[in-house]
Amino acid sequence: MLITITAVLFLLAGCQDKNFTNEYDINSSDYAYNIINSSENLTVKPFASNICVVADNVSSDQVNSSLSEAAALFDVDSLEVLYANNATEKLYPASLTKVLTALIALEKGNLDDVITVSANSEIKESGAQLCGFKAGDQITLEQALHGLLMYSGNDAAVAIAEYISGSVEEFANLMNEKAKSLGATNSHFVNPHGLSDEDHYTTAYDLYLIFKEAIKYDKFLEIINTDSWTTTYTLSDGSSKDITFKTTNLYLKGDENAPDGITVIGGKTGTTNAAGSCLILLSQNESSKPYISVILKAENRSILYTQMTELLGEINN
Repeated sequence: MLITITAVLFLLAGCQDKNFTNEYDINSSDYAYNIINSSENLTVKPFASNICVVADNVSSDQVNSSLSEAAALFDVDSLEVLYANNATEKLYPASLTKVLTALIALEKGNLDDVITVSANSEIKESGAQLCGFKAGDQITLEQALHGLLMYSGNDAAVAIAEYISGSVEEFANLMNEKAKSLGATNSHFVNPHGLSDEDHYTTAYDLYLIFKEAIKYDKFLEIINTDSWTTTYTLSDGSSKDITFKTTNLYLKGDENAPDGITVIGGKTGTTNAAGSCLILLSQNESSKPYISVILKAENRSILYTQMTELLGEINN
């Protein structure tokens, strides 16, 4: 299933924050400050001029806030926060982490590059979702990204991290640098997959910032909008193996239904014992206006989708 999503690319805008108080040093080399310097003039672009910023909770009688620890819904085109509950609370993101991993990979990598999987990808943690890649296997970055975003493979995340930065540790440094540049300053990442670590956390709002950047890439949109994808990769002994990745997104699978008039383009799921059930989505209404919704720490998958459907219902209100 591949929905026409071209319109989403040029509808991405943001909410201007009147209370944004960060000061900007025009001599800073930090590109997060968006300083444009030329021989003729100097322009300082306000950092929050094209993003939503949540200052307080925004409630709704139609959304049960008790179903998760944090949730938010952003109308990216009309500059409104339609719903927000604990959107700036630091929580474990589980595999929603992989949105940032994919963003960096698309920014710095080449889809056709071949990655040789290392033994570090063979994660032994109980319950860890794995594509099944083994040391010596060869996969392209595009294949790794499908495994990362569709099937939520933690081994694909490690393979990408080592391809980009040489090690998980160096990639985590890059993740934190990228998050900071996007304004996601209440986040800290120590791995590319989101398996629980007390020093690995983010917020619903920071995830919005990261996701908003990721959906600027056509390939990211294509992958999160795909329900099934089959490919062939090379095993360590030189033989070939077919593998099919299926989405973990129940809206794309047809197991859950969005409210009438709302189309779910795609997103990312995440679940660990510490993080609970998590989900971030890109959706659009009948006029193809884009919306980003995110939920962190629902008790289980059923409750997660119940609240997400309630959130998406706010788009029509």
